[in-house]
Amino acid sequence: MKTTFAIAAALFAASFSVQAADIAAGQAKAQAQCAACHAVEGNWNKTMDPSYPKLAGQHADYIANTLKQYQKGGRNNAIMGGMAAGLSQQDIKDLSAFFASLEGDLYLKK
Repeated sequence: MKTTFAIAAALFAASFSVQAADIAAGQAKAQAQCAACHAVEGNWNKTMDPSYPKLAGQHADYIANTLKQYQKGGRNNAIMGGMAAGLSQQDIKDLSAFFASLEGDLYLKK
């Protein structure tokens, strides 16, 4: 009985396993989908338009939450809503990890 329970528990847990974020995959996705607006000449600290947010060095949780809000309609922006709509949960993790791994010039002024 204990063995059956242990096997069932292991299978149940495995069905919910979450793949870790992949920074390289996030970089590839970012180059394909984000760079046109959020990077100038490969510099993730310089955006195409000053009103577009800098993503380099941003907290991964913030980026992930923001992308999910665009998907769900909690944030309203036609461009970002469309960009986020096609992202999988793994894409969001990868993108968030990539941007968080970059050295950015985001800081709090004292």
